[in-house]
Amino acid sequence: MHIKVDDTVHVIAGNDRGKQGRVLSIDRASGKLVVEGCNRVYKHVRRSQKNPQGGRLSKEMPLQMSNVLLLCGKCGVGVRTGARFANDGSKERFCRKCGNALGQIAPAKEKQAAK
Repeated sequence: MHIKVDDTVHVIAGNDRGKQGRVLSIDRASGKLVVEGCNRVYKHVRRSQKNPQGGRLSKEMPLQMSNVLLLCGKCGVGVRTGARFANDGSKERFCRKCGNALGQIAPAKEKQAAK
């Protein structure tokens, strides 16, 4: 999946369908990510020295990567992405809808540079 931390994504499934948010963290092993403001749950916390008040703490829980789409800056909607080599030989993400470049994935390689 071509999603990185600090990307803006569009949620396409679940209770928060239609929301947009920034990616806070990614767990590639389990294929999940945490999106800011989405999939919030209450965690009940007992009183302690660390948390003297106790009560309900609201926090974001992970979403499946398959339930989000990367947001294209040019299109303004969640889009599928692809990977291609740029003219300088670096690998970049791009929007499959409009062809807009969405950021670099890998550094430049001389072998892949356009002549």
